[in-house]
Amino acid sequence: MTINEIVDHAVASGRNLLFEDEAGALLKAAGIPVNSCRVASDEDEAVQVAKETGFPVALKVRSRTVTHKTDAGGVRLGLADEEAVRLAYRGIMEKVRMIDPESQVTVQPMASPGVELLVGMTTDPQFGQVVAFGLGGTLVELFNDITYRQVPLLKKDATDMINSIKGSAVLKGYRGRPPVDINALTGIILKVSRLVEKEPRIKEIDLNPVFAYPQGMLAVDSRIVVCGNP
Repeated sequence: MTINEIVDHAVASGRNLLFEDEAGALLKAAGIPVNSCRVASDEDEAVQVAKETGFPVALKVRSRTVTHKTDAGGVRLGLADEEAVRLAYRGIMEKVRMIDPESQVTVQPMASPGVELLVGMTTDPQFGQVVAFGLGGTLVELFNDITYRQVPLLKKDATDMINSIKGSAVLKGYRGRPPVDINALTGIILKVSRLVEKEPRIKEIDLNPVFAYPQGMLAVDSRIVVCGNP
């Protein structure tokens, strides 16, 4: 599906929040590297997808009602074999099917850890679309080290964002650790800007964490909010 088709489908379904597999497909269509994410409708399918994906995997609830997956007990990480997947599936369904009987799960491979970053976009009432960048994961809450720029961004804007956060030294190599791939990071920031400029029905993007490696980047978790009108 194209980016427009994914947004069309969500809006026609009466949803503002994309499912994670939809968000992944949209980001992939925009050229943003994202962890693979497949839907499983039952326990046996979850096991089959996990085998095809390769262990270890993560299971997450897929529901139009349960939007805060972790708080609802809908996330299981680091599942190393078939038995772990089956137990995780049953545990998730026990928690969420009372809330949403039509709940499914998504299956994702566990990504190799990297420097955790945040790349996102929000719609400000005064300035319109603005791209956000900063340290991600739990560091977001701890340091709130995030910078913003108005869409559309040029390469110099993305470079300035990367250099302006307080934790920029972490990106350039720290205590013997190699620097992250700054060209790839610049590319993700610019692609988010181009994506929302092209599809103004996207109102919010939250890629957190994005794992930054010495070579390449990978968006591990994504949240995208859309609306019917630009």
